[in-house]
Amino acid sequence: QVQLVESGGGLVQAGGSLRLSCAASGSIFSINYMGWYRQAPGNQRELVAVITSGRTTNYADSVKGRFTIFRDSAKNTVYLQMNSLKPEDTAVYYCHARVRRLSSPLENDYWGQGTQVTVSP
Repeated sequence: QVQLVESGGGLVQAGGSLRLSCAASGSIFSINYMGWYRQAPGNQRELVAVITSGRTTNYADSVKGRFTIFRDSAKNTVYLQMNSLKPEDTAVYYCHARVRRLSSPLENDYWGQGTQVTVSP
């Protein structure tokens, strides 16, 4: 199986910064793309940022210029550097990865357990 373990969430004041990390482990052959989603109370889960194996990135308009996604392929780890945080960034942040396992030619989606980010005014 494949596991995604997130870390780095917490409480920060508006204007502050946080860095989220997500490490993938298990029977991994390759990881196509990795990304971060978030879900605030009463809202649907939304894409925050994604990065492909070729380092192509895509961001939600609401975080462009403030958040940066990058990955360490050797460690199967993706990071989300969040700067200039706003109260509206408050949400549970989930890591996602599309993985090809050692035992299969197919790719599957995996999710982390989520980490809370709270931005106070």
